Amino acid sequence: MTPSTRKPFRYGVSLYSFTDDLGTVMGLEEALAAVADLGATGIELLGEAHVPGYPEPDTAWIDHWFRLLERHRLEPTNFGAWIDTRLHLSRPMTAREAAADLSRDIELAARLGFAYVRPKIGVVSFDLVPDPIWEEAIERCLDLAERRRIVICPEIHAPTPLRHPVVEAYVRFIERTGSRHFGLLVDTGIFQDRPLPHWPGETPEMRRDFLNGIAVDPQDFLALAPHVVFIQAKFHHIDERLQDAHIPWERVLPVLKQAGYGGYLSSEYEGDRAPWRSLEQVRRQHALLRQIERRLDAVEG
Repeated sequence: MTPSTRKPFRYGVSLYSFTDDLGTVMGLEEALAAVADLGATGIELLGEAHVPGYPEPDTAWIDHWFRLLERHRLEPTNFGAWIDTRLHLSRPMTAREAAADLSRDIELAARLGFAYVRPKIGVVSFDLVPDPIWEEAIERCLDLAERRRIVICPEIHAPTPLRHPVVEAYVRFIERTGSRHFGLLVDTGIFQDRPLPHWPGETPEMRRDFLNGIAVDPQDFLALAPHVVFIQAKFHHIDERLQDAHIPWERVLPVLKQAGYGGYLSSEYEGDRAPWRSLEQVRRQHALLRQIERRLDAVEG
């Protein structure tokens, strides 16, 4: 890729990063102000966790939401949603019911100005194979997504690597439907190559297949890049020297540049939840990612 065709990354933050801080030591306005102070432009949220009155917030909250976006010059990026396939213990969820849930969240996401909806689909295995109803349920929603200018993007999350039957099925779905309103979201936790410390309630399976990191080769991103519409920049700890303890950003970001990715890197902090810690950690991550991007651009320029 030549310097003239390289795309700059866009930077955002998921409000999930501020879990335990949001609603205790800060409110929505303080959170959005903190994101804007980073020089970021995108804001990501989880519908059930961050929208009061979900799935039907009142107009006063929606007006407040848009006032804050305008004040801080932020744009909504990805709306986190769920398809709870185990809602009924006595029977499986039908594809029609799943599509109704997803349609409800697409409508709300569009009403709040979002471009992407990430449906977290119920899974049937530890490597996150989605419930078989996923394909019919999402296909039922493609016309609505097109009308609302939404891209539906399921998440590739550890312990699912980029080379996996789940990902292959998503790509076949894209090729079969030809829809521009279905894409993939990559969680950078798949690139984790050093173990996390003790995790409350961890099991041997979690330690083996998730907490130790699955160390996906960043080069695997290249084949999938045409279908990736959003990246959640998952991380757990960055020290005062801007060294990430788990994610090899120096290997990941060059591949994203090589692939021509110019979408969002949306911070998703999932480390220690001590008060205020998330704000400093997100700031460190943005400083680290921008530092690497500047260095890459200087070398290629």
